[in-house]
Amino acid sequence: MTEQTAIDEREAAASDRLDPEDAGRALTAVESLLARHRARFVELVERDEQGQALKHEPAVDYLTELRWVLEDMHPADVAYVLEALPVDDRLEVWKLVREVGSSHDEGEILLEVSDSVRETLIGAMNRAELVEAVESLDADEVADLAPDLPREVVEEVAAALPLEEREQLRAAMSYPEDSVGARMDFEMVTIRDDVTLEVVLRYLRRFDALPDHTDQIFVVDRDERFMGALSLQLLVVTEPEREVKDVMQQDVLQLGPLDDVGDAAAAFQRYDLVSAPVVDAAGKLVGRLTVDEVVDVIREEGEEQVLAGAGLREEEDIFSNLWDSIRNRAPWLLLNLFTAGFAAWVASRFDATVEKIVVLAFLMSIVAGIGGNSGNQTMTLIIRSLATGQVTPTNVRRLVQKELLVTLMIGLGGGAIAGLFAWALSGSLGLGGVMWAAMLLNLLVGASVGMAVPIVRTRLGYDPALGSSVLLTFATDTMGFFIFLGLATLFLL
Repeated sequence: MTEQTAIDEREAAASDRLDPEDAGRALTAVESLLARHRARFVELVERDEQGQALKHEPAVDYLTELRWVLEDMHPADVAYVLEALPVDDRLEVWKLVREVGSSHDEGEILLEVSDSVRETLIGAMNRAELVEAVESLDADEVADLAPDLPREVVEEVAAALPLEEREQLRAAMSYPEDSVGARMDFEMVTIRDDVTLEVVLRYLRRFDALPDHTDQIFVVDRDERFMGALSLQLLVVTEPEREVKDVMQQDVLQLGPLDDVGDAAAAFQRYDLVSAPVVDAAGKLVGRLTVDEVVDVIREEGEEQVLAGAGLREEEDIFSNLWDSIRNRAPWLLLNLFTAGFAAWVASRFDATVEKIVVLAFLMSIVAGIGGNSGNQTMTLIIRSLATGQVTPTNVRRLVQKELLVTLMIGLGGGAIAGLFAWALSGSLGLGGVMWAAMLLNLLVGASVGMAVPIVRTRLGYDPALGSSVLLTFATDTMGFFIFLGLATLFLL
């Protein structure tokens, strides 16, 4: 490959403007440059062993090109690339990142990567490198990284912070992981209510830049108690002679530092918020929650539900070591093996029936499969509704009735189609009737289990999605075989 082609590839991957496709192009460029670097290294070793001198040295070293690519990339795109690389390549690229990037970029990248990947990156850094990367971050960002950092690093970074930021860090680390306090931002603009808007405008002009996602200015009294908020939009369009207390909004959504951050995210979605004040029990303004954190919360909760539904206990690095992957995946798979074995045992109890009516062996998997799919639809709907808080003790009975009615109607129609298929396949009208009844009953079993499992797990304080699909499959397979073969035994023999 020519030097110009390599340079064109680098320029395509690294751009001053942000583009959703930048990360994908950068990943392709990084993988290509790493492959060329390794191939070149092998070639050099082979020729050196043979005592041959290279006639044509490359004008640009591939690792140098890779540094150029990484130097121009946004931290979020670097994080994306690191997550997509095998561990050896990841560590090599991370070493180059630390060589070409600023310490602030390193800290931002550590914030952006997933927990599992962050562990490998931190493990490749010594104490001094970690301190340099983390000390450039804000107090709330340091608090986000603190659980994954060595204790001595956190203590050294905290000791170097100004007193106010040190107190903020201590406060953020004191709140539970899933609370608003652990996610809140301490950077915000506050004003008094007895000043004019002209004074507020002059005050804002003193800032080099406003904190990110500043859509409103918080109004506090001399004791830092929250009084209301003044939107920037209103500040711009209102006469500057008016006082803040005359135009500020007092009916503002307030969050408590101990509130569940998932509930806060739901409020942001419902009310289309960009930021919200965080007020403690004494009424004092202690921070704010911003939409960028809420987006992260929504993404994390969505990923957790997807993983839990598959029986995975935690997010897994796709290139993690063998034993970590086994430890994460094996428990629910072993349970699934047990439940599948039990379903097979139930089917084996009807071996005499299957021997006499061989077509049952082909049809019983349809009964179990359709019941599982229907139950999965119901379960997904219930888990989503539980996550959004739409299922309450007062409406759960009506929800159950509605879902059972929907399943009944689908079962009547779908069971009739399945019964006609069984009749056409076997020529037995009785078998068609058994197929229809078994399909209807197993659909009702699937719907019942699909509702009961997540609701009961939520009432007991567990994740409603974790392993629910395994329990649902167990119920629909076991009951599907039992109902279908049991009815066949009663009515066809």
